[in-house]
Amino acid sequence: MPDPALLRLDPSPPSCYLRAELARAWAGQEPFDVLAAMPGEVFRSVKGRRTFRFELGGRSYFAKLHFGVGWREVLKNLLQGRLPVIDASNELRACVHLARVGVATMEVAAYQSRGRNPASRQSLIVTDELTAHESLEDICERWPGQPPHPTDKHCLLTAAAETARRMHDAGVNHRDFYICHLLRAPDSGPDGLPRLAVIDLHRAQIRKRIPFRWRVRDLAALHFSSMHVGLTLRDRLRFIRAYSRQPLRDTLRRDAELWRAVERRAAALQRKALRRGKDTALQS
Repeated sequence: MPDPALLRLDPSPPSCYLRAELARAWAGQEPFDVLAAMPGEVFRSVKGRRTFRFELGGRSYFAKLHFGVGWREVLKNLLQGRLPVIDASNELRACVHLARVGVATMEVAAYQSRGRNPASRQSLIVTDELTAHESLEDICERWPGQPPHPTDKHCLLTAAAETARRMHDAGVNHRDFYICHLLRAPDSGPDGLPRLAVIDLHRAQIRKRIPFRWRVRDLAALHFSSMHVGLTLRDRLRFIRAYSRQPLRDTLRRDAELWRAVERRAAALQRKALRRGKDTALQS
């Protein structure tokens, strides 16, 4: 269960939070400096951010370090009408908020933010590793060569749709909602469906109600990232029905604009990916 202290988190996160075992291990040290020097298995390293896995005291964790985005990135986002992601606070808030409403996600073990300058602020978030979980991307990659049992596929589609709906109903839009960011747990939920956890929430936004365009973006990202796994039109319709919790005919009539917009954006993402692939091939 998440730490009760975190579940009581107000909209302004603390500058530093350490769960008991990490507080003991890093007593008297700056958490950011400890992690910046810590060896581990790097999963992603881009300008201003690094994500890696490490072990401590027989437990495994994932750490995400934000080193500062720079004024150019801040201004670029603001000129495009977007709030820049300058630290780990988005991810902290999203993890806590989803835990409150019962959507499975990462459990936070540590958080720190230091520096007032938004362009150079340093921050970190540490979460427990979701052991024995497998991403939907890895699961679905096997489907073209090893078709799943129809019941298994239907259950997974329904679970993905319900996870997306519950996340959106809670006012969270992910902004990177690809199938690689949904992890299947080794056990099932009380409804018998696969249990899915939402990860990689550093760009997530929380509102009382998600604007139409952000709902479209999340659903289109999910659609685009599953285009190559052999889903049929019937599978897509099954997802739509589970997401809307309405009879299919009703939701296709009532939400026709939403699903047309999702289809258009997913197709645009596919065209962009194809162009990028051709450009890469030409450069190699």
